[in-house]
Amino acid sequence: MTTVPASDPPLPQVLGAPVPSPEDRRAAGRARRAETPRAAHASWDPPTDRRDPVEIVLEVSKGRQPDLVPVRNRRMLASAFAFFRGSAVQMALDLAGTPTSGIGVHLCGDAHLMNFGVFASPERSLVFDLNDFDETWPGPFEWDVKRLAASVVVAARDLGMAPTDQVAAAVASVGAYRGWIGRYADMTHLEVWYAALDAQELLDLMAPSDRRRTKKVIDKALTRGHLGALNKLTEVVDGKHRIVPDPPLITRADADPAVARQLPAMIDEYRGTLQSDRRALFDRYRLVDVAHKVVGVGSVGTRCWIVLFQGPNGGPLFLQAKEAGISAPETAGLPGPTVHQGQRVVDGQRQLQATSDVLLGWTTAPETGTAYYLRQLWDAKGSADLTGMTPAALSTYSGACGWALARAHARTGDSAAIAGYLGKTPRFDDAVAGFAVAYADQNERDHEALRRAADNRLVPVSPAG
Repeated sequence: MTTVPASDPPLPQVLGAPVPSPEDRRAAGRARRAETPRAAHASWDPPTDRRDPVEIVLEVSKGRQPDLVPVRNRRMLASAFAFFRGSAVQMALDLAGTPTSGIGVHLCGDAHLMNFGVFASPERSLVFDLNDFDETWPGPFEWDVKRLAASVVVAARDLGMAPTDQVAAAVASVGAYRGWIGRYADMTHLEVWYAALDAQELLDLMAPSDRRRTKKVIDKALTRGHLGALNKLTEVVDGKHRIVPDPPLITRADADPAVARQLPAMIDEYRGTLQSDRRALFDRYRLVDVAHKVVGVGSVGTRCWIVLFQGPNGGPLFLQAKEAGISAPETAGLPGPTVHQGQRVVDGQRQLQATSDVLLGWTTAPETGTAYYLRQLWDAKGSADLTGMTPAALSTYSGACGWALARAHARTGDSAAIAGYLGKTPRFDDAVAGFAVAYADQNERDHEALRRAADNRLVPVSPAG
């Protein structure tokens, strides 16, 4: 099993105490190559005792809402890439048996292509960054890099790209990560902490022929605010806004008395997790309505609520309360802190993102002990549309994801040690691209295994979803 600390231990706060130099830390990273050569990361040989992927899908579904498990399975069957998105636990279990650099960071834990996107900063500018942290946990930096690269190859295959284009896009993601880690290693840590990737910079990276598609994503994100959510998700009944049901994707909670009983205590606990100035902001709003909403692929079946509040001047506030369980890397055996699972997600997001939602917080359902984290439902959020993406555009987008991941890891780990380990040649890039191709093959076999199980009615699948 892989065991690695999240990052360097805290520096001693003693006057005159020595501080390890960047050169020393780079040298320590280079020294790690003797134990785990960079070329070792190319290997993926499934062990003879690898667990049945269908068994993992069924196990992950335990504890989820039974009526939504068939919807999750339907979504995972849609394509090899959809299956990959729902298989964070499977890949974490697989990565636990692979060579490790021994250099830790705070992982995203699920750094695939669709878990990056644009959203509004508190200053109201659009930034491009990681945007999903359900699986965040301490671990070796290469776990995130390998999941990103594998997702690139899987997505490229779904798009019908040639093998050479698949590899080129994967190399672009890892090469950008390596290059930017090297840059961040030369910065002060405050400079790294303040660094961000502006959405306009993402546009500038694109070839002119591909910018129009990305510009549409950005323009659409600008319309996704609280007023947009109010118009799309609610109707006015007896003079009050009411969330419109759309079963099984949106179901109202007013028929469930347990929700009404627990909600006041949950909101009060959440309020206490906010910073004082943000608590003052939240206190101006009053609860209006709540409903259950199905989201994503891997998250389907977990409890996820949308909660509508109204401000003193009539403006809406939509929060999403999402169930937080044990992360995939922890399931795979990586050590980490003992913490409220909702707080785990919030802490990870605050560490990894350049700028985070001002209303991030966590809470617990008092009757069941279920942990949740809360964030704004829509705040100019947008994700890439991979459909019809050209090989050049995929490589550019994959490189931007590698850039954002490098910045996140530089915030939470030792960028100098990682840069020292990676070096200045593409040896690590090529190795991880080789792993990504092999793991994409594995993902296709696992996807097909789920399809056979569904055909044999060994897993429930909804007719739609």
